[in-house]
Amino acid sequence: MPQSVEKVLDHQPLFRQPEYTEMFKAKKEQFECGHPDEKVQEIADWTKSWDYREKNLAREALVVNPAKACQPLGAVFAAAGFADTLSFVHGSQGCVAYYRSHLSRHFKEPSSAVSSSMTEDAAVFGGLTNMVDGLGTAHKLYKPKMIAVSTTCMAEVIGDDLHAFTSAAKEKGSIPEDLDVPFAHTPAFVGSHTTGYDNMMKGILQYFWKKQERTAGESLNIIPGFDGFAVANNREIKRMLDMMGVEYTLLSDVSDVYDMPADGTFNMYAGGTSIEDTKAAMNAKATLSMQQACTAKTLEYAESVGQQVKALNYPLGVQGTDAFLMAVKELTGKDIPEELLVERGRLVDAIADSMSHLHGKKFAIYGDPDFCLGMAQFVMELGAEPTHVLATNGTKSWGKQMEALLASSPYGEGCQVWAGKDLWHLRSLLATEPADFLIGNSYGKYLERDLKIPLIRLTFPIFDRHHHHRFPTWGYQGGLRVLVTLLDKVFDTIDAATNETGVTDYSFDLTR
Repeated sequence: MPQSVEKVLDHQPLFRQPEYTEMFKAKKEQFECGHPDEKVQEIADWTKSWDYREKNLAREALVVNPAKACQPLGAVFAAAGFADTLSFVHGSQGCVAYYRSHLSRHFKEPSSAVSSSMTEDAAVFGGLTNMVDGLGTAHKLYKPKMIAVSTTCMAEVIGDDLHAFTSAAKEKGSIPEDLDVPFAHTPAFVGSHTTGYDNMMKGILQYFWKKQERTAGESLNIIPGFDGFAVANNREIKRMLDMMGVEYTLLSDVSDVYDMPADGTFNMYAGGTSIEDTKAAMNAKATLSMQQACTAKTLEYAESVGQQVKALNYPLGVQGTDAFLMAVKELTGKDIPEELLVERGRLVDAIADSMSHLHGKKFAIYGDPDFCLGMAQFVMELGAEPTHVLATNGTKSWGKQMEALLASSPYGEGCQVWAGKDLWHLRSLLATEPADFLIGNSYGKYLERDLKIPLIRLTFPIFDRHHHHRFPTWGYQGGLRVLVTLLDKVFDTIDAATNETGVTDYSFDLTR
């Protein structure tokens, strides 16, 4: 074999060596059905046809590669944003391993969460023992000040009562009587990670707020929502609020949790919103959500205790950031400082400098409902054209909201909105009605390879690129970063298509 101690080859050149190519060829002939390459290509070509598209869009009983995750992932993410808090998922170890790995692969940081390790016997007899023992072990080992409990499919199907189970754990002495243990039911077979985020946020706030009387103040609560760029976006939001002189509390702040320094020590509970601030947040004048689809139940609860509430849709670009700052001004009475107006002007100037390269370019967008709204709005203010906007966890209401946004600009004309569809649907859509570029997460790379449509990674999860989450997408500064990201892909695509000397290099320009 070509591998040796003296010269260790990476897997890419290694698997191209003759020994491996012969091995793969034999494997294909013996174990992979052995259909002729011509037949395989014939079927592959048919799956890109209008005939197949009609069949694909008509399917109801099957989902292929949905652009969403399940509720407990969102609950674990929400819980991670509170100080000294351990996420405890009532379910199997395998499920919780998925949530941890999904978050760790995106943020390149440890994602702490434990499970009650339910197995077949717990599925039959109930998971009370698992919950009582698991909470006790988690508290002894990891010493959290708060344990946030959510559920997986197994616990929800058998109907385990979290309130009764957590109470039993305290009665049996498994955990201290005064330990804070908020919980949320997060059945993974309905909704998505945005639903789970909402359920956990409401569960935590309700746990603390229902025990106290509200004394109305002037501060502002900010709920970021489920956001793969939360490390940088949360910091950007706090920077702008500080510039405005706003008194605020960021509820579920993961910016330090998923961006810990390498200083020789491991801090399991870095950063996060403190329990004291979470309690005091009940007295806020208003609660502002940065993502409407992530916080419907939470805002409804905040309003029920007497707060003003308002929801945005991923404040990206000029209009998105304008909407955020005007909402803050409306809710707090604080003026927008000159420094932020200067930042706005710089973003507008950058757009004007580059719009000729984006004008008329067609973009397909997929992801969470709020991301799709914010991204489509920014694309249109750049003079580009969204062609397909797809949210697997988008509702009919979101679809109407999306259509209203598209109707507000001539660049939205002809764009098709796809609520509840998955990435295999998107493949058919792009094969029959192509776009110039694709905006979404890492799972779009298979569409990029198959359909030759360049992918721009701008939403969760991003597994195959590093550190994108350390740079903001929100605010005027974030808008500038997204603008540069789009332009770089446009220019790289032009260069790749025009770099053959003397043949296609008529546009291989040094200056653009």
